[in-house]
Amino acid sequence: MKVIDKIALALIIIGAINWGLIGIFNFNLVAAIFGDMTIISRIVYGLVGLSGLWGIKLLFDD
Repeated sequence: MKVIDKIALALIIIGAINWGLIGIFNFNLVAAIFGDMTIISRIVYGLVGLSGLWGIKLLFDD
């Protein structure tokens, strides 16, 4: 597994945990750490989204 794949997988896991917290406890961890829709939190959300798209590629790798 390449380094970029591992980084993408870590960000996908972070995003999944955050969505789980939102769904179960109505608690947004990213917003709690970085603020509600600050530039840093928007970057985190963007990186998690890009990682999700990269994760599609991981499904089809041998």
